[in-house]
Amino acid sequence: MGSATTICSDKTGTLTTNRMTVMKVWIEDRDFTSSQTLIKAIDSTLKDTLCIGICINSTAEILPPKVEGGLPEHTGNKTECALLQFVQSCGVLYSSIRSSTEITRMLTFSSQKKRMSVVTKLSKKVSRVYTKGATEIVLDLCTSIARRDGSTIELDAEKKTLIKKTVIENYASQGYRTLCLAYRDVPTLPSQLEASADSDIETDLTCIGIVGIEDPVRSEVPEAIQVCHKAGIVVRMVTGDNISTARSIAAKCGIIESGDNSLVMEGAEFRARVLDARGRLKQAAFDGLWPKLRVLARSSPKDKYTLVTGLMETKMEPHGPQIVAVTGDGTNDAPALKKADVGFAMGISGTAVAKDASDIIIMDDNFSSIVKAIKWGRNVYDSIAKFLQFQLTVNIVAISLAFLGAILLQQSPLTAVQMLWINLIMDSFASLALATEPPTALLLDRAPYPKTQPLLSKTMTKHILGQSIFQLTVLLVLVFLGDVLFDIPSGRVYDLPEDERDDPSVHMTIVFNVFVWMQLFNELNCRKIHDELNIFDGLLHNSVFVYVCVFQIGMQVILVQVTGRFFNTEPLSIGQWFVCIGIGFLSIPIGLTLRVLSDRHLPPWMACCREVEVMPIADGHPARGQELWLRGFTRIRAQIRVIKAFQERLDPVMSMPSALYSETFQERLDPVMSMPSALYSEKME
Repeated sequence: MGSATTICSDKTGTLTTNRMTVMKVWIEDRDFTSSQTLIKAIDSTLKDTLCIGICINSTAEILPPKVEGGLPEHTGNKTECALLQFVQSCGVLYSSIRSSTEITRMLTFSSQKKRMSVVTKLSKKVSRVYTKGATEIVLDLCTSIARRDGSTIELDAEKKTLIKKTVIENYASQGYRTLCLAYRDVPTLPSQLEASADSDIETDLTCIGIVGIEDPVRSEVPEAIQVCHKAGIVVRMVTGDNISTARSIAAKCGIIESGDNSLVMEGAEFRARVLDARGRLKQAAFDGLWPKLRVLARSSPKDKYTLVTGLMETKMEPHGPQIVAVTGDGTNDAPALKKADVGFAMGISGTAVAKDASDIIIMDDNFSSIVKAIKWGRNVYDSIAKFLQFQLTVNIVAISLAFLGAILLQQSPLTAVQMLWINLIMDSFASLALATEPPTALLLDRAPYPKTQPLLSKTMTKHILGQSIFQLTVLLVLVFLGDVLFDIPSGRVYDLPEDERDDPSVHMTIVFNVFVWMQLFNELNCRKIHDELNIFDGLLHNSVFVYVCVFQIGMQVILVQVTGRFFNTEPLSIGQWFVCIGIGFLSIPIGLTLRVLSDRHLPPWMACCREVEVMPIADGHPARGQELWLRGFTRIRAQIRVIKAFQERLDPVMSMPSALYSETFQERLDPVMSMPSALYSEKME
């Protein structure tokens, strides 16, 4: 995730709340965005008609939340749940309306009619029909329209055309799903309506209003997508919704903006442009559209898989292969989740198959959690780089000092026990301190690492070599001139009598102490690996780093001043301690100098340890993956049967003497191994 360049995200439940909500209600040339405003503006009779029609012409239920403080549980059709939620916001209890209303007939919804109705008994001789459905269809069945004062006026063809242009098309452009609510009073006995055709009942309706329903965008999503843009990550939305709704949601999320030439495409057109007659990806055609593609509407899981595959395999300059993260919740999303560099499954709405195919499960189904994963991914990458920079510096200096000491002094300036302590600093404590840096917002202020990013960048190599040269120079000066500079007896082997060569000396204790202090101060340098000037920024926010540094300092004082012969050290004076700390502190200004030095003129060889990219096996047929899966399962089944067969046949053989056992085993194995592969598989089956 630290290197992710593209996120292919679902819409429902990830970018949106997955809870349909009534956003607007249109009644007599006026839009209402609040239920309280609506109640105050319309007649109470019209309000009752509106609420009763919604409550009884529905089979959905709204249940109390399962956990305290949670959202109510919606069961049934999500659109009907949204309408019931709206009724409750108007202060109406839908359960009481259902229990007090007598329903005489129900006209169920069908995809052909695109509407549903319910007939209720209004009085002994009057029935009322409540209808809801697709806006254009129900509106065409209306001959009158309700006014806010409760009266009705005629609805002619001209007014219908005006409503379609000013209301329906306007709502659709905003990504709303629209429903028309209507009713009709029939002066007929309920028993007489039972034999009537649906078309005879659902006619001459009175339009109550038009409702705009939407699955609203999560409040935190637009900001999260802006953070992705700033971090150099392109967010693409893949949805099954129509192109108008998809475009509207993408605009609200910030995925597309006016004037940015973003490409919004339907799945059918996408397939026609990037797939050949055999269903294989045409990479050249794909490369011509993917840089601007932001929304894929009316798409299938296979379209998502094609999109992910094309992004990962593109060689288009200057982009190169993309590091793709993809979200999914359905069983059909499993191939795309498995194919992507990072697959995110939804923890709430995701199926077990999707979760098994994914790398990470988002427990709250929220897109902002993906941004957190990006931040943590980059933080992990940086933590590894920090530790490597520190560890390689210590290794180079320690090995070089030991090697030169063995050649020039016939001794290592650092004893084995001292090297053990240095290794403890280098491995355990340094990794604990540098790997626990909490992620900061600054991690998202730069572009992701390219796929071919060297593990050791030029910047890191610059600091490793610069600090190594400085530290090694200082230590060699102290080894050969330290006795003169500090006015102390020499600790070099060839300057000591034979019987004193194994004794600790102040001279070599100073060398050891300076070495450790240079590493402790360089540990601060390694907190920032991108040439940031302020290496102390956020230091107090990482309490582990502070505690580890304090522990290292305390242990170093004890090792030098207390342990004595065990660590081959001599206690130092206060003045010598200050000089050792001062020399070690020079690692910080040296690091600052290296940060100011530009990387532009550094030689290319300083970027080393480049990632080796494993090229996928060429796959020329879309069914190749399924074929490999089937072959794999068949082979596993065959191998299991072979094992069972051998086990059954070899049970009596296992009790034989070893020589007879080997001969019998070979006799039973030879006929099987000599079979042709096809016959072998057939025999195993």
